[in-house]
Amino acid sequence: MRAMTSDPAHRAVAVRRLAFGDPCGEDSPSRPVPIEAPVSIEIDGTGYVVMMATPADLDDYALGFLLTEGLVERPDQIHDLFAQPVDGGWVLRITLADECADAARARARRRVAESGCGLCGIETMQQALRPLPPVSARIATDAAAIARALAGLWAHQKLGQITGAVHAAAFCTPDGEILHVREDVGRHNALDKVFGALAGRGISPSSGFVLLSARCGYELVEKTARMNCPMLVSISAPTSLAVERAMAAGLTLVSLARPDSALVVCDTAGNIR
Repeated sequence: MRAMTSDPAHRAVAVRRLAFGDPCGEDSPSRPVPIEAPVSIEIDGTGYVVMMATPADLDDYALGFLLTEGLVERPDQIHDLFAQPVDGGWVLRITLADECADAARARARRRVAESGCGLCGIETMQQALRPLPPVSARIATDAAAIARALAGLWAHQKLGQITGAVHAAAFCTPDGEILHVREDVGRHNALDKVFGALAGRGISPSSGFVLLSARCGYELVEKTARMNCPMLVSISAPTSLAVERAMAAGLTLVSLARPDSALVVCDTAGNIR
């Protein structure tokens, strides 16, 4: 896999402050905003999907996307990975091992929808709701660990502090230490990036839990379950399908995580003491 560089994650735009009442100080001539750009994923020369993403940590993103979409099972099944800037966006050109390439090409040929919500290459309702692999990993964590991770997340959100407009995904140890954080305009992209960061560094997702600064949709539950990560914590509420899929997979799901409390939506595995 080749090392890649990426565009700056943000840029400045000219603004004019509009006050709703008392004057609010000097006008700000510019405001940093996160970059959102099309990122095309090509597998063995075949266009697979185009995602809207922040062009930072693209190596982590590509690896995480391939893993969470089930296109590869291990990083060594990626023979080459190269990011190339093009007019208006980026192209991720990927070469897979033979045992993975045929399945990826077949899925690309039958793709009828391109989106960031986990439906890439899905044709039928049955495919969209196919059974998830059961989460076999177990951890021993508690409320104090979740509170510790939540309290430390903002300090790791460098792009969020600058722009106020991106999602963050963090991987945490069972005692609440934050190991890796990735940010993106898309919450699913941020999660792919953090799983890619773990895979590239030989860290098993089964050894800790994920904390998200975003609404918990079903696609985030599915990506987490496919990586055999035992627990997903989000600062916002889950959707009904996210709850159903988490329960079916045996994924511990915690929502509405706040400084003073959180809601345990499901914990059939008993990961929270």
